[in-house]
Amino acid sequence: QVQVVESGGGLVQPGGSLRLSCAASGSIASINAMDWYRQAPGKQRELVAAITSGNSPIYAETVKGRFTISRDNAKNTVYLQMNSLKPEDTATYYCNAAIITTFQSVLRSYWGQGTQVTVSS
Repeated sequence: QVQVVESGGGLVQPGGSLRLSCAASGSIASINAMDWYRQAPGKQRELVAAITSGNSPIYAETVKGRFTISRDNAKNTVYLQMNSLKPEDTATYYCNAAIITTFQSVLRSYWGQGTQVTVSS
């Protein structure tokens, strides 16, 4: 069994900041990439940021310079620091982790349940 759990969402005013966390737990042998996606109502889910096990990050153009992804491999946790938030950042944010479990030597994708981020005055 593997669980992926996000936290840290909420309501923030434009220009404000939030920090999201995502922790993976359970029968984990190793974690490859850990990613943040978001989905706004009526829109497709989109990649926001990703980070490899070697800590190489990539960002969507819409968040470059405002968001920072980082990870703590010892804690199987990935973070998303979001600064200068805009109303268009409003969405449900999902964490995805590519994990090899201790009971199956296959890389599989595990999703969290999502955390809501609302940017509004």
